[in-house]
Amino acid sequence: MENKKTSIMVILPVMFGFFVMGFVDIIGMTINYVSADFTNLSASVVSLLASSCFIWFLIASIPTGLLMNRIGRKKTVLLSFLVQILAFLLVFIKYDYITTLIAFSLLGIGNTILQVAMNPLVSDVVPGDKLTGTLTIGQLVKAVCSLTGPIFVSWFASATFGDWKVIFPVYALITLLGFIWLMLTKVEEEKIENADTTTFATSLRLFSDKYILAFFIGILVLVGADVGVNTCFPKYLQDTCRLDLNEAALGNSVYFFTRTVGALIGGILLMKVSESKFFNISVIVALVGLAGLIVFRGYWSSMIFVSVFGLGYSNLFAIIFSMALKRRPDRVNDVSALLVMGVAGGGLLPPIMGLITQTTGNQWSAILVIAIVWLYLFALMGRIKNVSTK
Repeated sequence: MENKKTSIMVILPVMFGFFVMGFVDIIGMTINYVSADFTNLSASVVSLLASSCFIWFLIASIPTGLLMNRIGRKKTVLLSFLVQILAFLLVFIKYDYITTLIAFSLLGIGNTILQVAMNPLVSDVVPGDKLTGTLTIGQLVKAVCSLTGPIFVSWFASATFGDWKVIFPVYALITLLGFIWLMLTKVEEEKIENADTTTFATSLRLFSDKYILAFFIGILVLVGADVGVNTCFPKYLQDTCRLDLNEAALGNSVYFFTRTVGALIGGILLMKVSESKFFNISVIVALVGLAGLIVFRGYWSSMIFVSVFGLGYSNLFAIIFSMALKRRPDRVNDVSALLVMGVAGGGLLPPIMGLITQTTGNQWSAILVIAIVWLYLFALMGRIKNVSTK
């Protein structure tokens, strides 16, 4: 009899959800296009677009966890697809700043729901000892989407059709296909005990576990750094290398390409290598990349060091997430919701970086902000080791 926990026919539509999850990474570079279209807006006002998307991870994560306890993980993922389809169509049908702000907010809500539900859903279709490796492969799938996004906008949508916004109906169609595929797939979900008694307060009480709190802050730092690099790197290339917007936007593809390569390597190695050792090396490698971007500002050096950062970054999210789920396997849905709250870091750090660059007049100072925040991850090394060796 086929084991549904490892059936490829069940795993594939679930993993496709990670591809849809990657659509949110287009926010960073589309902000540059919105800024070019609405030249009367200041950098800090434009940066509100990122905040309007990522602030929902802070607001909606716990309610999503509570909803998931009641309707199930698969139905929650399907709901997220519908919300994101609406967001993509809205910004394409009517394009102005306010509508874009609303659409990006809906994209944030949909992606919040997706990220809260997706990681626990993976635990329903793979064995526990394969969870870290599978989540890393999920990040690989997400990275492939993130990699193709800038190429699609700058080459296909802008150059071929003359309108970068063409990407949105295409994303809506792909999301609809993912919705249909998963809806038609039978997933045997783990039954959640005491689901009806879980409340907002009982979810927040998980922060009394110092490990869960530390992992939450780790996610906050990781996503803030990722969105920060994604947002400022094209501007960094424009300032330091005198590139136009489309050329600079392709710099993000280099970053996402190395993240894709890193996730592929990590997906293989993490099936065999200690999560703790892999985490430690990755944190150091990424910091070297950030330092290089600050010190060396030529075109090729920028591409090399953003690639180094991408390689180091690529597996950290999956490692922290899987360690948190292993820490409290009895509260997987609630832990997932709390950690996804940390994705709000993507909306918190860019405005700070925007204010810093407005003050200093250069983009490398934004990289310095990311590097300072990154140092927190060194404090996580001991906790990752303790959980991974249990």
